[in-house]
Amino acid sequence: MQVSDRILLNNRTKQQVSLTRMGFGGAPLGNMYTTITEDEAQVTLQAAYDAGIRYFDTAPHYGLGTSEARYNIAMQRFGRDTITLSTKVGKVLYDCEPDEVTPMGFQNVPQKRLEYDYTYDGVMRSYEDSRKRLGVKNADILLVHDVDALSQGSQEKSDEKIRELFDKKGYDALIELRDAGEIAAIGAGVNTWEACQTLLEMGDFDGFLCAGRYTLLEQEALETFLPMCVKRDVGIILGGPYNSGILATGAIAGAKYNYDDAPQDIIDRVNKIEAVCKAHNTTLIAAALQFPFGHSAVKTVIPGAISTQQVTNNVEIFQTDIPTALWSDLQTEGYIRADAPLPK
Repeated sequence: MQVSDRILLNNRTKQQVSLTRMGFGGAPLGNMYTTITEDEAQVTLQAAYDAGIRYFDTAPHYGLGTSEARYNIAMQRFGRDTITLSTKVGKVLYDCEPDEVTPMGFQNVPQKRLEYDYTYDGVMRSYEDSRKRLGVKNADILLVHDVDALSQGSQEKSDEKIRELFDKKGYDALIELRDAGEIAAIGAGVNTWEACQTLLEMGDFDGFLCAGRYTLLEQEALETFLPMCVKRDVGIILGGPYNSGILATGAIAGAKYNYDDAPQDIIDRVNKIEAVCKAHNTTLIAAALQFPFGHSAVKTVIPGAISTQQVTNNVEIFQTDIPTALWSDLQTEGYIRADAPLPK
C-alpha cells in the first residue's frame, strides 16, 4: 500500500472527495507543545507533498490560526487544485488582550482568544475566517470540531454543544454550504466515537475525523458505530493512530496515552502487543499505523509531523510489509478483538 493510493471518502454525494491513503495532520504545525520556525514548517509540508500525500487537514484551533496560515504559503507552491483540504468549524478566533490569549497547548501563538460557537453564524464566520487565513476560495471538507466529551470536559457539556449545533442552525449552515457546492463533504473532527455516532444518528454526514478511537488499543467502535458507518457509506479519517504516543514510542518512561501519562494497565498491554510484533520482526509503530486499514470504513490515516525526517519515517512505516500471521497472533492472544477485521 502506497501513501498516494487514492480512495473516495464516500460514494453518496455528487461531489466525491478523493483522499490519499495517508494524509497530513496539521496540529503540530500550529506549534503544538513546541515551536517550529516557518522554514521548518514549509520544508515539512513540502516533504509530505513530495512523498505523494495529497490530503491535508488543519483547523483554526491549531496555533490559533498558525497552522492554517502555514498551509496558505504551502498551497501557493502546490497549487490548490492538487490537494484535498479539510478544516474545521465551531471555534471562532477573536483579537484580544495579551492576558486573554487561549493557547491551549500551542506555543508562540497570535494574540487571539478562542470561543466555541456552533450556531449558524458561528459556523459561517469560522469558515469565512478560515478561507481568508488559508487564502482559498473553498475547502473540500468541513468538520465540526471538538463537540465530544473528552474535549468538552463532560458528557453533559458535549450534549449541550451538539444540541447547539442542531438547535441553533449550525448544522443547517453545513448543509447549506454543501448543497451550494461550496464544500464537498461535511463531518466532525472529535476525540470519541460516541460523539460521532450521536451526530450520525441526528444528521446526514459524509465522514468523521476520529482521533485515536480505532487502534491496536481501542476497538469498542466495532460494536455499533463502525457498522453504522459501513451501512450508511460514511468514511473515517483516522487521526491519532498512536493513541497520543505510546503506540509509537512503546511503553517507555513518560509514554503518553490520551494526552496524559499512560496508566499501568495500558503500559502492560502495550508491552504484550510489542512482544508479539517483535516475534514477527515488526515494529510496534508500523503495526499501529497499518492496523486500522483492516476495517473498510477507514479511508485514510493522518499522522502529523514537524520535520522532513518525521515525514520520511511515517512514509516508511506506512509502507512496511507486515506478515499476516502477526495480526492473527494478536487476535489469538486476545490483544485485539476477535471481531476486528484484519489488514490484508
